[in-house]
Amino acid sequence: MTHRQVLEALSGLLLALFVAMVSSTIVSTALPKIIGALNGTQTQYTWVVTATLLTATATTPIWGKLADLYNKKVLVQVAIVVFVVGSIISGFAQNTGELIAARAFQGIGVGGLQALVQVVIAAMIPPRERGRYNGYLGGVMAVATVGGPLLGGVIVDTSWLGWRWCFFVGVPVAVLALIVLQKTLHLATIKRDNVKIDYLGATLIAAGVSVLLIWVSFVDSSFAWASWQTAVMVAAGLVLLALAVWVEARAAEPVVPLRIVAQRTTALSILASLAVGMAMFGGAVFLGQYFQIGRGYSPTEAGLLTIPLMAGVLVSSIVVGRLITRTGRIKPYIVTGTIILVAGFAALSTIDHETSLVFVGAGMLLVGVGVGMSMQNLVLAVQNTVQLKDIGAASSTVAFFRSLGGTIGVSVLGAVLARRVTDNITHSLAAAGVQVPAGGEQTSNLNLNALPPAMQHIVRAAYGDATGHIFMLSAAIAVVGVIAALLMRPTMLRSTLDLSGPKPADPADPVAEHVGVQR
Repeated sequence: MTHRQVLEALSGLLLALFVAMVSSTIVSTALPKIIGALNGTQTQYTWVVTATLLTATATTPIWGKLADLYNKKVLVQVAIVVFVVGSIISGFAQNTGELIAARAFQGIGVGGLQALVQVVIAAMIPPRERGRYNGYLGGVMAVATVGGPLLGGVIVDTSWLGWRWCFFVGVPVAVLALIVLQKTLHLATIKRDNVKIDYLGATLIAAGVSVLLIWVSFVDSSFAWASWQTAVMVAAGLVLLALAVWVEARAAEPVVPLRIVAQRTTALSILASLAVGMAMFGGAVFLGQYFQIGRGYSPTEAGLLTIPLMAGVLVSSIVVGRLITRTGRIKPYIVTGTIILVAGFAALSTIDHETSLVFVGAGMLLVGVGVGMSMQNLVLAVQNTVQLKDIGAASSTVAFFRSLGGTIGVSVLGAVLARRVTDNITHSLAAAGVQVPAGGEQTSNLNLNALPPAMQHIVRAAYGDATGHIFMLSAAIAVVGVIAALLMRPTMLRSTLDLSGPKPADPADPVAEHVGVQR
């Protein structure tokens, strides 16, 4: 494909990626009002986000494997259609249960778009040139994450629209992406005989991850850590994942190829992606709640206040993408990015409900810079070590673990936040001499307008003070990403689409990275 053809096709792919990302970010500032309107709980607040992440995570490796076997263009279009249907159903939800279910279905499409956009770009552009295009990817991510919260805030603050349009608004953009891709994306389909899809492995992975995440969400609130429910759910999750590894090691076409995962670069990139995903998604998803519940700002104002985070992503991803293309080196930028990410979360770990917004903004800027320098480039590092025929499985495997990290992060940090908020409120009420029936406060915490002024102040302080605690956990998690990045071997990005020969080049050999033929 010529440069012009690549840009034309890329425009459709970026539109699809944009609408998938907006579906999450547009909800971030609107969610407190949505859950308040539906009279939901803090656990349900977390699950509206977790449901999408969970299904996106579970289906990402399946989409990636399908991309290695079937027409990539058709798969992208199918993912867009699934996303559109899920968005429409979400908009018509009548209670939190229906919203969570609809968001779970929507997540199947999101998982497809997250995996397939990376796969298609990898099939069009060599790794070294891909650094420049990854800058465009980072720009779209930043625009989506900046525009999403702002748009969500404006929608819920506009009386004649209402929160349901947070889900409807992405539909026309997705349809436009579908049309653009139909006209511009032209990739050859490589026909393969005896195609087999590892449905058993995919099912076991999804089931094992789901059981553990459900346990994380309800432990310490519905049942104790040391209880028979904990024993059963943890044992079941671990057994399912162990069976999944056993199946993947023997499957003809494994969803997560262990031979790729076992490579040093891939294994360390997965570990770093897991940590970055846990820290980024787990921490950032609660920023909108911090500004609205903890600080008393409107959804629109909360969206504006998150701009430093997204500005950091935008600038760093574009600048670093061009530097990677110019130098061919990637490790120094990933290491620097993960260190900056830890520094940002460490700064945010000190905030409470009275912290200066300038300080909060500086912390968010550091987090954004760290994410922009590391997240997309971890995928690029893996793509550089595999053959074109395995690019789908390799890309989706990294995306899978990044989404898994995000899902775990949202679940764990959400559970920690809910527990800490409840303790803070209970302590403050006891200090004020107010008695509240057990369990009664959890349903109404997020609907501040229904609370008396004195209670509103207690709830705001509880959320504002508890948020810093979860950012401290995010910083600790992100340290794992730094360690993984430091252990990666320094390699040069190759300038060809595919590796030469039947086997991938040894990632330990920088010379081998340059040897290849364009197919």
